[in-house]
Amino acid sequence: MPENAHMQVILCWHMHQPEYRDLRNGSYQFPWTYLHALKDYVDMAAHLEAEPAARAVVNFAPVLLDQIADYASQLEAWMHRGAALGDPLLAALAEPPVPANPDLRHALMKQCLRANEKRIIQRFPAYQKLAEMAAWIDSNPGSQLYVSDQYLIDLVVWYHLGWMAETVRRGDQRVRALQDKAQGFTVHERRELLQVILEQLQSVIPRFSRLAKQGRVELAMSPYAHPILPLLLDISAGQQAQPDALRPAVDAYPGGRESARWHLRHGREVFERHFGMRAGGCWPSEGALSTETLCLLAEEGFAWTASGESVLRNSIGAGSE
Repeated sequence: MPENAHMQVILCWHMHQPEYRDLRNGSYQFPWTYLHALKDYVDMAAHLEAEPAARAVVNFAPVLLDQIADYASQLEAWMHRGAALGDPLLAALAEPPVPANPDLRHALMKQCLRANEKRIIQRFPAYQKLAEMAAWIDSNPGSQLYVSDQYLIDLVVWYHLGWMAETVRRGDQRVRALQDKAQGFTVHERRELLQVILEQLQSVIPRFSRLAKQGRVELAMSPYAHPILPLLLDISAGQQAQPDALRPAVDAYPGGRESARWHLRHGREVFERHFGMRAGGCWPSEGALSTETLCLLAEEGFAWTASGESVLRNSIGAGSE
């Protein structure tokens, strides 16, 4: 390439969280879907909206879209009918009583420390003070008997304030008022925070859909539940890049080709249901590609796919042998 030549650069943002629901009862085992939606996906949409000249590809795993919509639906049902929430952390913010069981109280305290210490916890003096108290309580087990309900309430409120999108933090008076108050949060204030969370979760998919319809982003998808397509199609595919890699003592993944096709087709149905448009591109799970995978993507009507440097490097190496 000549030194003065221009290279076209496309920014591709991959939004993915795995299936965190227990499919037997719908309860969430981890809260990362709604927390990342609240903090990261909301801000990403806001940054793209704020810069009319910005262009990007935004890829969503369909199982993530389903979970975002499910969280919004559950929260709305709780707001209007008092329906149960399937996420224990969100329920702890919503329910007037905090857990009475000592183990559940300790687990809630530990969960509310699962945030970046420098960028989130230490940024807010009130949150940092609560975190320091939690560290002392954790190192002195007998002290848990003296942990008040209000302490846990304030901690769970600050955890959600810490995970709030910056654009919401700056622009929403309700969030600023809670941060200014800093402690002693009431049931009414917790409900107000949940209303903010609901509004943001409800906004994520429509905002990206609107950006796509305006031609400012291209929306793409991954296979539905993020499977590694090359391994579904050929269990030995990994050895093409890593000949010494261990492989299962089976000749093929049972029903692998049918499963791979299902993840693409069902993923596309879910994508179209949420965005009202068809995905032209597919970011394969973990960027994993193979010749068979490329053929399958073409058969299923995808116009493009993409991967990372390591796949390119290994492909070039294989082609030169």
